[in-house]
Amino acid sequence: MSLEKELDSVESILHKLPEKELRQVWRILYGDGVKDLEVSEKCLKLVSRYKLELVKCKFNNTPEQLRPPRLVRVALFQQKLPVPLTFPIYKVKTEMYTLAMDAVKVAAKGGAKIFCLQQAWNMPYAFCSGEKMPWSEYAEKAEDGSTTRILQSLALENNMVIISTILERDEVFEDRIWNTAVVIDNHGIVLGKQRRNHIPCLENSNEPTYYCEGNLGHPVFETEFGKIGINICYERHYPLSWFGLALNGAEIVFNPCGAIGEETELLWSVEARNAAIENGVYVCTVNRIGMEIYDHEYEDEQGNLIHHKDSGLFFGSSYVAAPDGTRSPGLSRTKNGLLIAEFDLNLCRQVKDSRGLGITRKLPKYRDILLKLTNNEFKPQVIKKHCQCTST
Repeated sequence: MSLEKELDSVESILHKLPEKELRQVWRILYGDGVKDLEVSEKCLKLVSRYKLELVKCKFNNTPEQLRPPRLVRVALFQQKLPVPLTFPIYKVKTEMYTLAMDAVKVAAKGGAKIFCLQQAWNMPYAFCSGEKMPWSEYAEKAEDGSTTRILQSLALENNMVIISTILERDEVFEDRIWNTAVVIDNHGIVLGKQRRNHIPCLENSNEPTYYCEGNLGHPVFETEFGKIGINICYERHYPLSWFGLALNGAEIVFNPCGAIGEETELLWSVEARNAAIENGVYVCTVNRIGMEIYDHEYEDEQGNLIHHKDSGLFFGSSYVAAPDGTRSPGLSRTKNGLLIAEFDLNLCRQVKDSRGLGITRKLPKYRDILLKLTNNEFKPQVIKKHCQCTST
């Protein structure tokens, strides 16, 4: 399906403004803390060869007197399904692998040290179709499945941490399926994994029938390039999920997504940015693009036809938000693209110090209300007006 009639991006409209007005509007919407990032000529040549949109930016940093800067470059890759869903699974995977390998090459030449793929990046986003087969066949072992093995080689070759969100097949525990982010360090070693904790139960959504809720908590992975956490897709709607990762020491939180719909797109530019501000972390959020067409009508949980065969439009728009509230330009809503952003991890502590986030946060008060809620002793603390009217 052609996406030519879709708006390419908000930024493409903003750049039609006169220069003076553009600077003012950009400052109001995105902040004034980002400038262009220089990348190598080899990087730019590969972008042209692989026909990728490239957005590159550098966040401003304030040097400290005692700590050297902790600069890191991250890359976010958004991609559409390159072949029809009538293709066999191995062919779809092979085509997606090719796209990802090309993007990793570009990111490496651009100096990126952490690379994040979109949610379920090696397959169609089939979880609302109401069909288990053949889509569950995409599930594989997280630690040594074919997808992980390919990315291990790329991570080692390019001295790069790679975050890969896949369907995990747990062969030890009843062959269960999980929606899992695998973290591969820059030495090609699987550092660990995070299973998605929040799974939507919404109209047109059958995701709970495919995979289980996560059971690994909110792990943070310490890499040579910073401490990273992963909030998978729908979990971006839950402030405590971001908070849990921040409490465990995350400096960068990645949010690989498959997001569609006007209501969701309205929230897209707000949620990750809010999470960065509230928790004093960088947030890197990456979304799928394109529209996927299935053979059969979608079904709801009761087996009723929804009367459409398409996934809806994945609107891309991947971006990075900083703890001081500034954010990067976004990638296109319709094109395969790579965002490379450089920032200083020292800003996380600087923001927490300047805003007093650790000093003024009232953890015991939050603990008390959550304990009451989880122990079924919760009663809303509502003070009502008591009328003392007398009857005549």
